[in-house]
Amino acid sequence: MAAHQHGTAGRGGGGGSMEIFPYSYSSGRDLELVDLPAEPVDVKRQDSLYRDATMPAHHGHNGQESWVRTLRLAFQCVGILYADLGTSPLYVYANTFKYGVHHEDDVLGVLSIIIYSFVLFTMIKIVFIALYANDDGDGGTFALYSLISRYAKVCLIPNQQAEDELVSRYKHRSKPSATLRRAQWMKDLLETSKTAKVSLFFLTILATALAISDCMLTPPISVLAAVNGLKLRAPHLTTDETVWITVGILVVFFAVQRLGTDKIGYTFAPVVFVWLLLISGIGLYNTVKYDVSTLKAFNAKYIVDYFRRNKKKGWVSLGEILLCFTGTEALFADLGYFSIRSIQLSFTFGLLPSVMLTYIGQAAYMRKHIDTLDISNVFFQSIPRSLFWPTFVLALITSVIGSQAMVSCAFATMSHLQALNCFPRVKILHTSRRYSGQLYSPEVNVFLCIAACVVTVSFRTTGFIAKAHEICVVLVMVITTLLMTIVMLLVWKVNIWWIAVFFAVFMSTECVYTAAVLYKFTHGPYVPLAMSAVLMFVMAVWHYVHVKRYRHELERTVSRDAARDLLERGDLKRVPGLGLFYTELVQGIPPIFPHLVGKIPTIHSVVVFITVKSLPVPHVHVTDRFLFRQVEPKEFMVFRCVARYGYRDALETAADFVSVLVEYLQYYVRDLNLYGVVGDEPFKIVFHSARVDSFSWEKHSSGHAVYAEEMLTPAQSFSELTMHPVSMSSRLAHFQTGKMNLEEMLKIEEDQKIIQREVDNGVVYIIGESEVVAKPHSNLFKKIIVNYVYSFLRKNSRNGEKMLSIPRGQLLKVGITYEI
Repeated sequence: MAAHQHGTAGRGGGGGSMEIFPYSYSSGRDLELVDLPAEPVDVKRQDSLYRDATMPAHHGHNGQESWVRTLRLAFQCVGILYADLGTSPLYVYANTFKYGVHHEDDVLGVLSIIIYSFVLFTMIKIVFIALYANDDGDGGTFALYSLISRYAKVCLIPNQQAEDELVSRYKHRSKPSATLRRAQWMKDLLETSKTAKVSLFFLTILATALAISDCMLTPPISVLAAVNGLKLRAPHLTTDETVWITVGILVVFFAVQRLGTDKIGYTFAPVVFVWLLLISGIGLYNTVKYDVSTLKAFNAKYIVDYFRRNKKKGWVSLGEILLCFTGTEALFADLGYFSIRSIQLSFTFGLLPSVMLTYIGQAAYMRKHIDTLDISNVFFQSIPRSLFWPTFVLALITSVIGSQAMVSCAFATMSHLQALNCFPRVKILHTSRRYSGQLYSPEVNVFLCIAACVVTVSFRTTGFIAKAHEICVVLVMVITTLLMTIVMLLVWKVNIWWIAVFFAVFMSTECVYTAAVLYKFTHGPYVPLAMSAVLMFVMAVWHYVHVKRYRHELERTVSRDAARDLLERGDLKRVPGLGLFYTELVQGIPPIFPHLVGKIPTIHSVVVFITVKSLPVPHVHVTDRFLFRQVEPKEFMVFRCVARYGYRDALETAADFVSVLVEYLQYYVRDLNLYGVVGDEPFKIVFHSARVDSFSWEKHSSGHAVYAEEMLTPAQSFSELTMHPVSMSSRLAHFQTGKMNLEEMLKIEEDQKIIQREVDNGVVYIIGESEVVAKPHSNLFKKIIVNYVYSFLRKNSRNGEKMLSIPRGQLLKVGITYEI
């Protein structure tokens, strides 16, 4: 493992060596000695706070869920996941046969393609394969990238290092098999090749940009297709009128988003369930009444005949046929609400038969009325006259529900992008205390509303919107296949032949669909690609400058000696209160701190450097949230802290954050005083409980001073340690410390009182306002990107204090300019 060369505060600077001695102290309900190698192990010294800052907490449950819970979740799935897939019969045939049906067997050919495409891409690929590639229960393209990043260091921001392997669950073996060798090869490729890292990052942001673009298209096409059904009962209704009715519904739909989607599954599931039951019943009725022989479409021979008969036109029509599985990406992305088994159960026995019966019934009706058919409204024409209005109302409501799933997916996607530092800050609200994945963003909601209305007014018909919709669906499919292949190699370590079969089958068929969609590029697909290109440009600029700024600060972190000299300055004054100094660095003291002290030689009595860090996991439990380290000299009460959050965790208000932070800082001070100096020899203590909590010590060349570098989380409360049947003195006997005496207890109490007193004196939040500009000798393109584009995005995004809910009266901003 390569040592870090960056200087850090306290004892974190430079490379060196550390000896791990033959004994390790383990604390839990039972005291145990853990045997380590008999000989000391010399390893390169790492900044341990840096190392552990990326350690995820695993609090998920892997136990078998009860069937009652599974059935309840399966019912909720219907409301959230299947509305979009369940409304696709409204427009698939209408767009596929927009120029008419020229041969009655063409209907069977298209139906056969729909059946096998739906089963292959939605059922087999997503429901029975991709759902298992989840990140602690969270799904979607971002979750695939997050899962890969936990097994290989692919993040472009340099806040990882070699010891992350200890928490990535990637294990080396002395005699690796062929699958493990391939996994290691993939891991080395991703970590050593900048091209591979950038390509993986590019695919991820492309998929997220396409998903957001899809969210602009799904509400218009679904609602407009449902509203068009009115023309059968109101023939005088013009296209303009249906467009403006759709716009009105969309405005109301987006306006109510701010109310949140709490208990959305139970609210919408009955409606969607009735819809699926109704359309499947109508499909069965039409099949029996008009043409039972339509069931011949299960014979794949009709697919071959369809392409032989229609040739190029048949191939081009694949773009419209793939609309049958639009909404599949949302099904995967919304996995976090449910369980794999509940989705598989509800999909196999609920959605699949309902949708298949609907397509078969429509095909039977079309074959019977091929000469008199109005293909633009075939769905509502195939409905018995007495059921028209109930079906129309349910179609409209279900279309809105399907749009809701996609918009909720957009909110979650935007939250993920901000966790990756790939998008300007926007406000993210958690609308439910019970369901952590239910999010709302006012800025994103307004943007989607305007975009959806513009798309509706501009395109006016479902045909053009459908063509734009197709490219989003097919490219996300292709990207999912690529990322899934990496997961199979790196994470699952599957037999190479299974990986080859998966890649060959899905990539070949998806490329055929992609080619068919791109053939009609000028007729619609360019629209979402243009929107995605704009979003990707914003993401790339924001991330590029963020990485450059992080590296700039990292190279200029304050060294241990410089920090000591700074704190021991004769003219430095201490003022009452707790100063929380926010920084993005997970290691070292940022260069903006000496800039502040140089201008105003005053700091608070207690100072904590805070880094709010997003981990590639959905959630981090509060007990695993904080990493602390004290900066020398100890009497100055200066600490570093990394506050870790998952990408689905909500940030607390400033007051709540401080109360929890102080509580865990008290724990850290307690244990630091209790175990901080324990003798003349270096050694390592490891606490084993439900989590991995550790101290580490370092031996300096100047002597045998021993320092407690950091504590991940409180191992146990003080009372638990002292009340345990095994006395404290016996626990620490082999550490050459003797007993915990009264002086140590008083020291702990005094330090804790100092912290609490300064909190009572007032908390001041210090945020560095770092302006970033390109160096004078930079090329013109870089100057435009950094000085103008990034500056514009930064000025029009939310400030840090708003994201952290910091009261204005307690805020102190420090300005500095970085040239990158």
